[in-house]
Amino acid sequence: MNQHVKKITPETTDLSRRSFLVGTAATGLVLGYAGVPGVSEALAAAPANFEPSVWYAISPDGLVTVTCGKADMGQHIASTMAQIVCEELGAKWSDMRVNLASNDPKFNDPVLGAQITGGSWSTMMNFDAMSRAGAAGRMALTEGAAASMGVPAGELAVRDSMIVHAKSKKQMSFADVVKSGKATKTFTPDDLKAIKLKTPDQYSMIGVSVPQIDIPSKTNGTAKYGIDVMIPGMAYGAVVTPPVRYGATVKSVDDSDAKKVPGFIKAVILDDKTQTTTGWVVAVANTFANAKKAAAALKVSYDGGPNAKASSESLLAEAKRLQKLDDSGQFFVKDGDPSAAFGTAAKVLEAEYTTSINIHAPMEPMNATAEFKGDILHIYSGNQFATRSGAIAAGAAGIDPKFVVMHQMWLGGGFGRRLDADMMVPAVQAAKAIGKPVKVIYTRENDMTMDFSRPLTYQKVKAGVDGDGKLVALSHDVVSAWPTQRWGIPDFLSPSVDKKGPLDAFTVNGSDFFYTVPNHTVRAIKNEMAHNATPSGQLRSVAPGWTFWAVESMIDEIAVAAGKDPAQYRISLLDGAGKNEGGAQRLRNTLLAAMGLAGYGTKKLPKGEGMGVACVSSQERATASWTACVAHVAVAPSGEVTVKKLTVATDVGTQVHPDNIRAQVEGAALWGLSLAMYEKATLKDGGIEQTNFDGYTPLRMSQMPEVAVAVIANGEKATGVGEPAVTVVAPAIGNAIFNASGARVRALPITAEAVKGAMKA
Repeated sequence: MNQHVKKITPETTDLSRRSFLVGTAATGLVLGYAGVPGVSEALAAAPANFEPSVWYAISPDGLVTVTCGKADMGQHIASTMAQIVCEELGAKWSDMRVNLASNDPKFNDPVLGAQITGGSWSTMMNFDAMSRAGAAGRMALTEGAAASMGVPAGELAVRDSMIVHAKSKKQMSFADVVKSGKATKTFTPDDLKAIKLKTPDQYSMIGVSVPQIDIPSKTNGTAKYGIDVMIPGMAYGAVVTPPVRYGATVKSVDDSDAKKVPGFIKAVILDDKTQTTTGWVVAVANTFANAKKAAAALKVSYDGGPNAKASSESLLAEAKRLQKLDDSGQFFVKDGDPSAAFGTAAKVLEAEYTTSINIHAPMEPMNATAEFKGDILHIYSGNQFATRSGAIAAGAAGIDPKFVVMHQMWLGGGFGRRLDADMMVPAVQAAKAIGKPVKVIYTRENDMTMDFSRPLTYQKVKAGVDGDGKLVALSHDVVSAWPTQRWGIPDFLSPSVDKKGPLDAFTVNGSDFFYTVPNHTVRAIKNEMAHNATPSGQLRSVAPGWTFWAVESMIDEIAVAAGKDPAQYRISLLDGAGKNEGGAQRLRNTLLAAMGLAGYGTKKLPKGEGMGVACVSSQERATASWTACVAHVAVAPSGEVTVKKLTVATDVGTQVHPDNIRAQVEGAALWGLSLAMYEKATLKDGGIEQTNFDGYTPLRMSQMPEVAVAVIANGEKATGVGEPAVTVVAPAIGNAIFNASGARVRALPITAEAVKGAMKA
């Protein structure tokens, strides 16, 4: 998380409409069902289990079930949490099991104080807590075994779920100790902090590519996703969404034709006090097929609202207007005086960089099932932010959030999309309207046109160099919608350095880089028009996906203007001075590793081919994974670009599961390639024009380049790997295109037309 973000703390929930508008609906951070009589007790583990921590339980048969408080969307985080526990606990890997946490506050993230999965934070923020939980269990089991065997606990060794006394040759299994009931040691928070954990040289599980626990159930069909939920007597809902992304209202609904559809039950106009949705109707029927037919038969008339004429062009024009205003936005970085330095610089460069609207489009459609059982609302869905989602579901139902029980399911892809809970609103209100459980499933068209997308961004960068080509000043303005501010959670915002109020650091993270520049400013400017017309979310990589596009492209432009090799120029800027100490050296090492693996500067390439570099400290400065990329491209005279190879090096500190890390880095790099070259959504008359994969075209298998990955594991604190490689690929490709053809492109996605036009220029 950003270094300015405070730990989220529980607070009293006020369910008035105003409270939702100012943020309580988004926070409601006491949420969950811990205070609901009978619910926690009913879901608790059997008394015979040994539970040394909230995070896992050991049953009398010796099986260890780890509860994962994170959303597992294919990144195997549940298995990773189990592996961390297993290392310190001393269990046999085949004895480990995983379970997904409910929204009970006891499962809140140890650092964030809420249940949220994103930012590549999961392993880095939970490694210590899960390690200590495992160690506490080992110590308690050891003391219990010592009491049973009548030997000193200090003489016992633990390995593979066995506790062994070498001198007497006595031994007990974890199952034996649990059944004996002698594992009774408890730990205070201070006790846990005092535990001496293993050092990296003592690891036997961490750093090993063990079989992922979740794979068997996902391949044999027993793993349950949200779309798999079945409740006896439930109905199905299909949503009808307005042609305007946000702000429309329903004027009237004619359901006469829908009533002719067999199994049709009701058309429900959503009255969403949380303002997550506007202008939606849900058609409810006995099957999803019939619900879709009924939805198609509904005749809905709308008032398009204030954003009915908004377009990509108008959002960009507004961004440029705002950037020109001296008093726009707030400062995220304010070091030195760039304006003065520009006045004495030997050369000044200016450039504009843009990125388009991008859509998440995970493979499992958005879905949620809602069921009221007395006063309790049960929600079955896969989501990345259970704390906030529970509040939104409660707001949709008009009940206190403590009466919402979230049943976390496996996620068929998330990438930030399931940080939002819009799919829960129609399920909740439809279930309330008809008095029975309702499962709502989006069509692909619903999801694409109503996605909480990556925002359209506009960035203006100005740089000054002295007579020796040294970078002396850089100013950077970032204009976009503010996705995190939309959540209405004050603790996720950061104070501006100019004291003008909080800003959304998740729109500018990455711009506070580790290069040494004596005069450096970054201004975060909210595009209110885009914020309202395209309510944006967190798409895999968030701000570094656009800020590093600008920063790393501009560094190349500066190097070329100074007559320097771009890679060597970066190395000179990564000198580790002042606040950049430590981080700059690690980033420099990854750049050198990527250059060496790719053969950068050592190969004579054919005409029309080139290599480009970029290096990033994603996700945030305080939670960086040091990542570098060398892209090798071929550019045809037509401007057509073929990405031949991506070489990525990343410093992850401590690697838990090497194969999984490589897979995530490869996937992130290809996601970055897709955003760089292919993906673009456009807004017209207030609505997203692309409705399916025929119009919105991610990377195809036939477009796959070779990908080489170097992982640097140096025993430092574990970092994240799910997103950083996304951010480094686009600028590396853009820089490679320049080296191959002389064409400098500054807009994503990169098109053949843009490259050809830049070649002529």
